[in-house]
Amino acid sequence: MKPLLMTLAALAVTAAAAAQPQPQLPAPNFPTYASVADVKTRCDAGLKGAKRLVQTLEKRKVDAGWLAALDDLAVYLEDHQNPNDFVLQVHPDKAIRDAAQACSLRWADFGSTLGQNETLYRALQKAPRQDGIDAEFVRLASGQFEDSGVALPKDKRERAKQILDKLTELGQQFSKNIRDANIRVPFAEAELKGVPAAIWEKAPLDDQGRRLLGVDYPTYVPVMRLAESESARERMWRAKTDQGGMANIDILREMATLRRDYAQLFGFDSFADFNLRRRMAKNAATATRFLDSVTGAVNEREKAELRELRADKARHVGTPLEQTTVQRWDTSFYAERVKLQKYAVDQNAFRPYFPPQASLEFALHVIEKMMGVKYQRVENKLWHPEAQTYVVSDVATGKPIAQLYVDLYPREGKYNHAAVWPLRGSATRINRTPAAALVVNFDRNGLTLDEVETLLHELGHSVHADLSRTRYVSVAGTTVVHDFVEAPSQMLEDWVYDKNVLKLMQDVCPTCKPVPDDMVAQATAAKHYGKGMQFGRQHLYASFDLALYQQARPDPLALWAKMEGATPLGYVPGTMFPAGFAHIAGDGYAAGYYGYLWSLVVAMDLRTAFAADKLDPVVGKRYRDTVLGQGAQKPAPELVKDFLGRESNSEAFFEYLKK
Repeated sequence: MKPLLMTLAALAVTAAAAAQPQPQLPAPNFPTYASVADVKTRCDAGLKGAKRLVQTLEKRKVDAGWLAALDDLAVYLEDHQNPNDFVLQVHPDKAIRDAAQACSLRWADFGSTLGQNETLYRALQKAPRQDGIDAEFVRLASGQFEDSGVALPKDKRERAKQILDKLTELGQQFSKNIRDANIRVPFAEAELKGVPAAIWEKAPLDDQGRRLLGVDYPTYVPVMRLAESESARERMWRAKTDQGGMANIDILREMATLRRDYAQLFGFDSFADFNLRRRMAKNAATATRFLDSVTGAVNEREKAELRELRADKARHVGTPLEQTTVQRWDTSFYAERVKLQKYAVDQNAFRPYFPPQASLEFALHVIEKMMGVKYQRVENKLWHPEAQTYVVSDVATGKPIAQLYVDLYPREGKYNHAAVWPLRGSATRINRTPAAALVVNFDRNGLTLDEVETLLHELGHSVHADLSRTRYVSVAGTTVVHDFVEAPSQMLEDWVYDKNVLKLMQDVCPTCKPVPDDMVAQATAAKHYGKGMQFGRQHLYASFDLALYQQARPDPLALWAKMEGATPLGYVPGTMFPAGFAHIAGDGYAAGYYGYLWSLVVAMDLRTAFAADKLDPVVGKRYRDTVLGQGAQKPAPELVKDFLGRESNSEAFFEYLKK
């Protein structure tokens, strides 16, 4: 039964929203997809219109309005392609998801053809530029055309298009294999000792009376952290680790091979060097040196933490220390035990203080306080009855400036991690307002502090999209380079450990019990525990990604077994983690996963401006204007320099690693 606190909190939030005047929903709204036929009709019409716009642009005189006309094409693509590409991740009807995926492949074919349009590329080089914003738009757009193969000889250009289209098809199949797997792991109730009943008591039963649990995060994390049974943890860990199966290993191998072939069309030996040349790191060697500096700072710490977990496991199971081995499915469980012993911190104890809906309202309120905006929920029909719509308004003017869609809870067939899709970018030249979709999978019974941190992280991406005020949609919001794009979201993660920030919960949910200060203090002390294991793992992910995309004959599973085997915990034979590593199958993070750590360096430097007060509206407004509002109108290092008043450095990051 749902706790009374959760019910009261939800009613309080809903009542508060209903009491506010409803702002007008900026157009266009997210389209409804009523049927497979509807998807196909929209797809046909959208592609027909896009081809007509390209033909018109090809014939247009290259004058002072040409860049705006090119950006008009990007506006059209956002409004017609983006909703389709997003809905295949979240729609509850598998048939509609499949139809959207088929349409997405058609859009990808259009996009790869557009990227090789010589007429538009030559016109872009001649287009008049009135200022630095125009010049940066031309530089970035030229790079996109060139990376699509527009300047290659005809035979290589044709091969480039074949590869791009095939990579899109393979990437979608990789994600589909994870999304539609519907993994269920059977457990006798006795095996779930230690796991709160709310996690499993409503799960369906198999014919032997066992609970069938999925590997969605609201289920997986509590089992891994709290299940007393090592065999239960192992089965859950293996199911999660192997999601995607050997089919995805084969797909990843083919993708890595194709990306290497693609890079070689441009004269590069590896896809990593090809991909990084336009990013902050510039090449794989620089990214690797950076990763080495991180692992050098945390290597001994990771080993010390694992020794502590091993000692705790020996005491817990009653085996001699020398005969005790910590397995990968043990780390979360024993880390939680050690944190509880050393810091009296139990993540599960935070759930009563953070009802999901109230937590969302709290996170939005944090942004309101910092950045001079207002979020108001409005009634709106979306892809699922529980999906929500918020209008974002500027407090100073009262003007609606953006939309935010939110999908909070897990369900079969839905994207099963946490992410934000920037559906629509800003373009001040046509008064276009942005829109973003925040997708998470939270426990209906409440959030842990870690999950509130995840919420703020993802909200940071949506804020980056929604508070963008760029001239052109093509450089709006999160179109920044990928080794900077995580910084604005990572910056906000630390806000959950600030008592003054957490007190804002009472503004949106007066019936919610305040988190005791001592719990926050304990969590703050405990957050540094496990840092060695955390960064050791991130280093492994990033290093594997770079190595995969530098191999002459990519073999994802063999490479993973070798690299994970060299870590303190080693590799578990037969497991296939890369099969579910969707980041490096996708275009953005392939040979780019190092960007999470690279961006974190920048994020921690950005935080220094908020050291005195994380809710300082003056600093927040400056951050909104100089970083978020600029999108990619300026190179990322310039954005940081404009905000901090100095060049960025890594001092805050390496000081953090020492704590």
